[in-house]
Amino acid sequence: MKKRIIIIGVIVLLIAAIGIKLAANKKNIDDKKKPTLTSNVSIPVNTVIVGLLDANNQLVKTGNLVPFKEADIMAISSGKLVSVNFNLGSMVSQGGVVAQVDNRMLQLNLEQARLAKDKSDKDYKRYKTLLEGEAATEVNYQDAKLNSENAGNQIELLQKQMADNNIKSPVSGQVVSKVKEAGEFVNPGTVLGHVVDISQLKVNVLVGEKDAYTLQTGQKVTVTTDIYPDVKFEGKITFISGQGDATHNYQVEILLQNNGQHKLKAGTFVYADFARESQQKLMLIPRSSLVESLKNPFVYVIENGKAVVRKISVGREFGDQIEVLSGLQEKDQVITAGQVNIKEGSLVKGIVAK
Repeated sequence: MKKRIIIIGVIVLLIAAIGIKLAANKKNIDDKKKPTLTSNVSIPVNTVIVGLLDANNQLVKTGNLVPFKEADIMAISSGKLVSVNFNLGSMVSQGGVVAQVDNRMLQLNLEQARLAKDKSDKDYKRYKTLLEGEAATEVNYQDAKLNSENAGNQIELLQKQMADNNIKSPVSGQVVSKVKEAGEFVNPGTVLGHVVDISQLKVNVLVGEKDAYTLQTGQKVTVTTDIYPDVKFEGKITFISGQGDATHNYQVEILLQNNGQHKLKAGTFVYADFARESQQKLMLIPRSSLVESLKNPFVYVIENGKAVVRKISVGREFGDQIEVLSGLQEKDQVITAGQVNIKEGSLVKGIVAK
């Protein structure tokens, strides 16, 4: 009896201990579920208000040199290449034969066509004589005449096909790409290589609306490059677009000769100086506003007390200022300092620079 009472007491103690442990665990879980109290503190940041400013600068635009002419060397018939007469760097002339497609089958067909032409010509003359002597019908004569003409057309067709097998360069210049070798099969439109003519070079730039109305074709432009820092190249305006893009910029093409002592190459970065003051208003922001590099430019603007990311497109740099081509509007409040402490959606308090 006494032993039974002891066992019951031990069981009761175990149950009590389990109950206490469960209660403690429940309290810990409830404590974890309670929301953490956070303070809605706005982070102070320096800002500027975006606007259009008069930029007192020369009208200088940047661009890359492009070839005066460039074209693909292209096959216009199908067959196996028996020769490719150019290599990378080769100088070729417009209309010069630079590759040859196999002509042997066409040559055999041409010989056969010439034999057929000789026979049809003889038949035509014979039937013409017979018709004059009323020994042949008009139908026989007309058939012989038609056969003679068809044989002549067949010869012209084969000669045209053989001429097409002579692959010619569409422009004069230097071969900068070669993608086919002798022995390979080609079809009409197959590209064998690429030729560029850099005896003259072009620069395509965009100018603002007001500037576009002050420029004229034939106007001289000074072109410079960092490759030859002390050399100035003379160009002239050959084209001004009559239609602007969505941002009211107009394409201007400048042509310059490339036959002097200092040879230029297509793709070179250049500056085009129009030798006059620009009348364009520019949207400028401090260089420090950019969160990342110029390759991936974006800034933070303040909207309803929060930091919002804005992707932008940038142009020229003017000291510690940089031109914004798109992505911002007038009166936007752009953060210029303190970006390291914020992210998208952070509460901020803008301090406008005076």
